[in-house]
Amino acid sequence: MSGRTGSPPAAPEPLRGEVFDAHCHLDAMGVRLGDASLDDASLDAAMAAARAVGVVRVVTVGDTVASSAWCVEAAGAHPDVYAAVAVHPTEVRGMTDADYAALAVLGALERVVAIGETGLDNHWDRTTPAEQEHHFRRHIQLAKDVGKPVMIHDREAHEAVLRILREEGPPPAGVVFHAFSGDADMARECAGEGFLLSFPGVVTFRNAPALREAALAAPLESILVETDAPFLTPHPHRGRPNAPYLIPLTLRLIAQVKGVDETELCTAITANGARLFGWD
Repeated sequence: MSGRTGSPPAAPEPLRGEVFDAHCHLDAMGVRLGDASLDDASLDAAMAAARAVGVVRVVTVGDTVASSAWCVEAAGAHPDVYAAVAVHPTEVRGMTDADYAALAVLGALERVVAIGETGLDNHWDRTTPAEQEHHFRRHIQLAKDVGKPVMIHDREAHEAVLRILREEGPPPAGVVFHAFSGDADMARECAGEGFLLSFPGVVTFRNAPALREAALAAPLESILVETDAPFLTPHPHRGRPNAPYLIPLTLRLIAQVKGVDETELCTAITANGARLFGWD
């Protein structure tokens, strides 16, 4: 994965509105001390940098049970941080009922806004397709049990992810595709189902015209924006560390593609987040 080397990029010009980062990994950004201790100074600095450019909230996302617990701790320590909890599809091998019980306790907490990231990943081979599918279905049920949206990781698995969502039925609280990577047809299909599409910095890459077409096809009421920090750093900083303060680069590109003012897009994304995640 890119985005973990080199010095942090300079801050972009602040947005002419407020927005939030729908998906990042604060622990992977380097605000973890040891296995579970929260580095308050690093977290405060990351959020201050984000707020300075108009990014007023972030959702930090777990990929293991331990990481999920860390995200909950971070959300409890900072008013602008919320958590999502789950085990990533490449990490599900060996998950137990006790693990799901732990996620259920975390998932029911007020500062947890989603169950995720969960889904399917056909790029890496650390887990089998059968293992991933079984645990994706369990995570969908967990989202229903705790009354939270499901946050989906879909890498090279579009058809299977949509099939499982149809078979299981999406959680009533909602569905968001993290780092949406489908084409325009998939964007229209997902929007038609009421799913939200969270666009990462990849949409700014020169070699991603199909993703820009998807952003164009998605209605404003279906769009979120994210960093997936420290990964997927937007152009022109690809390969350097990503962070929530770089959201303006991605948002402005989407606004340009859609032919809307950045303030209009900020307003739409903020409303979409409030509707999906239930914050004010």
